[in-house]
Amino acid sequence: MPIAVKKEEDAFRRSSNSLSFKKLVPKVLRSTSMKNLFKSKKPRTPLEIVAATTELLLYIDSAADDSSQKRNDKLEQLDVCIRELKSILYGIDESEPAPEACAQLAQEFFKNDTMRLLIICLPKLNFEARKDATRVVANLQRQSGVSKSIASEYLEANLDLMDLLVTGYDDPLNALHFGGMLKECIRHQVVAGYVLKSEHMKKFFDYIQLPNFDVASDAAATFKELMTRHKSTVAKFLTENYNWFFTDFNSKLLQSANYMTRRHAVKLLGDILLDRSNSGIMVRYVSSMDNMRVLMNLLRESHKTIQIDAFHVFKLFVANENKPNDIINILCANRSKLLRFFDGFNVDKEDEMFEADKAQIMKEIAELVPTTPMNCSGELFKPMIV
Repeated sequence: MPIAVKKEEDAFRRSSNSLSFKKLVPKVLRSTSMKNLFKSKKPRTPLEIVAATTELLLYIDSAADDSSQKRNDKLEQLDVCIRELKSILYGIDESEPAPEACAQLAQEFFKNDTMRLLIICLPKLNFEARKDATRVVANLQRQSGVSKSIASEYLEANLDLMDLLVTGYDDPLNALHFGGMLKECIRHQVVAGYVLKSEHMKKFFDYIQLPNFDVASDAAATFKELMTRHKSTVAKFLTENYNWFFTDFNSKLLQSANYMTRRHAVKLLGDILLDRSNSGIMVRYVSSMDNMRVLMNLLRESHKTIQIDAFHVFKLFVANENKPNDIINILCANRSKLLRFFDGFNVDKEDEMFEADKAQIMKEIAELVPTTPMNCSGELFKPMIV
């Protein structure tokens, strides 16, 4: 083929390719994918995020618990959704959360029963998603106004969820997540009342003594929240359940072999008895010689913190104007040892109220008159470390 002809053909091909490319470019630019490439992604609304979260949770709940690629992809998508929920409720960086967005999220979250799905699926989520989910549920219990009433109404209609949260302490891997959610739900009085009346209440005496320190401490914090937040509900519970509750409280907590358990328990006992709402319970408790025996043993502790908290409970036995005869006689039988102990019993920092209480207690004990002749067999108080 002549060289001139070959050059003409090459030139024609180049011209054709150039025309084809020019026609193709506008089509590509008009395509959806290319538009998205040059256009910033529009943020999802709270309603869209909750809907997507609910759909993914439904899939995770029903899918086989395996490591398939599809399941892993769904879990990653769920990570993103839960993180977005958290960002709406807590704000991003230094920006404050928008009240309107939080209200929309709360309404949709409870309307779609997303909270139930989140609790059920919690053990299946990735670790960071579990932490974020705990914070989301916790925050939704702290909302104010309409959102607060929506949360309360939802929980009142779904109290069985508390069964899942309380027994979550049986799961060492997720106990802190379930416990974190439970503590916030107890903010609602209807929830606290349900847990107090349930059979799960007795489990706390075991959860507080679990070998895992973090889980045991969390259970103790939840227990304290239950016993102190809603005064009238707690007073009613203690009145109706006095015998078994304080029998377990004394034997399992105050007489526990674990120092931290005893320390938390005696402090909580003081908080309960010194609350005005529990005045009737206090009088009943300090009228028992068995209870006083437990407190006198705690006064003999080598740990000063426990001794001081035990003193604040013990003084109620002495200050009781209607002390039963057996308590009067035991205090008289141990008078010299008690006075000697309190004489050397001091706190590390100067505390005028403590000193005044101690002086009053010593005065009361010194002036007591036994109701019947006592001998050494009535002594309970042995030498102590102070």
